[in-house]
Amino acid sequence: MLSFCDIVYEETKDKGRGNVEDQQIIELYFQRDERAISETAAKYGGFCTHIAMNILSVKEDAEECVSDTYFSAWKQIPPTMPEVFKAFLGRITRNLSISKFRAMRAKKRFNGLEVMLSELEDCLPSLENVEQVVEARQLSEYISIWLDSLSEEDCALFVRRYWYGEEVQVLAKKCGITAGHMAQKMLRLRKGLKTFLEQKGVAL
Repeated sequence: MLSFCDIVYEETKDKGRGNVEDQQIIELYFQRDERAISETAAKYGGFCTHIAMNILSVKEDAEECVSDTYFSAWKQIPPTMPEVFKAFLGRITRNLSISKFRAMRAKKRFNGLEVMLSELEDCLPSLENVEQVVEARQLSEYISIWLDSLSEEDCALFVRRYWYGEEVQVLAKKCGITAGHMAQKMLRLRKGLKTFLEQKGVAL
């Protein structure tokens, strides 16, 4: 269900930091130097594992997706020149993790993403309806517009929950509030998204 969303979460706090080092790693890819993989793993292995674990919950599956992330980056660079390397890796990891989730779900194995999907059911169209009501790219644009209308804090919270899959309890702890309070914030944001999409004519 989450494949509708092609949002790239480029964390503003990371922009301008580590860019020189990232460019050096990317240059290794262009040189077809296998040190690119080890350098990527050293700098962003934890970040990618965090995303994969949020979605899959199973350590072995998450590790497999992270390993596949490095292989995918190796295949894409060159010719791709990532503008924000961290966001580029995060997108790959997330997409691979969701693909693995779907395969696991078909085998009746459920995990962390199941909760996220259930939370979004009431404010987003199903995959079937997306084809009938609005192109996925248009839906992505609508959601991006809605995210831009939020405060920086609310935007970060929504993306961390529904893009990176961070648990409500984890977000609450980071913000210094109770899990119940954070759940209410998430509910308010989902209702806001639902209202916005209905105003744009998206059938839910």
